[in-house]
Amino acid sequence: MTELDLIKLAEKAILKLKERNKTLALAESCTGGWLSKIITDVSGASAVYQGGVCSYSNEVKMKVLGVKEETLNTFGAVSEQVAVQMAEGARKALNSDIGIGITGIAGPLSDNTAKPVGLIYVAISNENKTLCTELRNNFTEDIRLQNRFSAVKTALNLLGDI
Repeated sequence: MTELDLIKLAEKAILKLKERNKTLALAESCTGGWLSKIITDVSGASAVYQGGVCSYSNEVKMKVLGVKEETLNTFGAVSEQVAVQMAEGARKALNSDIGIGITGIAGPLSDNTAKPVGLIYVAISNENKTLCTELRNNFTEDIRLQNRFSAVKTALNLLGDI
């Protein structure tokens, strides 16, 4: 799969959002805005895409997205609980129907916790439910690139399913 394939997935997701008259907001950490880039590579994305927050620091996660300090202290920045709060926070902060939150360890260096490189959480939230997928990637080449690519692909697939 290539970046062009990601853009094709984004085109399908955007078309589905347009058909359902739904808007999208993103909160990205380990992907560094790559999902926002793929979404905005699609002509007409502005009809559904409200915006995104690249929340690399815990401070931004808390102040902008409303992630609770207690959640960060209890579960760590790379956790299902934080991804869920990021998705819900993006949805609320950007007044959107759907929010996506992505947090993880892209590598190749770890974050000095016991959590492995390749552990990534992708959450998606709408007004009725929030779902989260855990990735445990184990790439051996281009580790950082592959982990980030995997997270973006997973988010686009989840977007197509909600």
